[in-house]
Amino acid sequence: MGISDTVRSLFPCIKSHSTSDGDDSTHNVEFAGGNVSLITTKESWDQKLAEAKKEGKIVIANFSASWCGPCRMISPFYCELSEKYLSLMFLTVDVDELTEFSSSWDIKATPTFFFLKDGEQIDKLVGANKPELQKKITTVADRHVACEPQPQPQ
Repeated sequence: MGISDTVRSLFPCIKSHSTSDGDDSTHNVEFAGGNVSLITTKESWDQKLAEAKKEGKIVIANFSASWCGPCRMISPFYCELSEKYLSLMFLTVDVDELTEFSSSWDIKATPTFFFLKDGEQIDKLVGANKPELQKKITTVADRHVACEPQPQPQ
């Protein structure tokens, strides 16, 4: 199963676009109205983290696997959250596609969600717990918005 097939089986709401050179390692992934990116290389991970830091965004990184039942169960919910919280950056890493990289994050179970600010872990959730994922994302999003400078009335 190729990357595109794996991703489509995990996230049916994904539309994947390969680069024009046909290189399977680079994909631009769009969720309808969302902001989730599929990470297929260590370089794309580094690029997205740098982009998030520059834009002042919190990153939610979902380490999952196509064969994982709980990952499949929570994927539509993850899609919905990505569409609702556009001020956050949502990433998906298939642990089977990036085995060595995923091992460096000490993934013990899938799905595992990491919450990152400036590349540093600020929270973590192991398992497909929808209420807890919603709670953590809401908390991070609310805290993130509260920290942004507010326009002053004139």
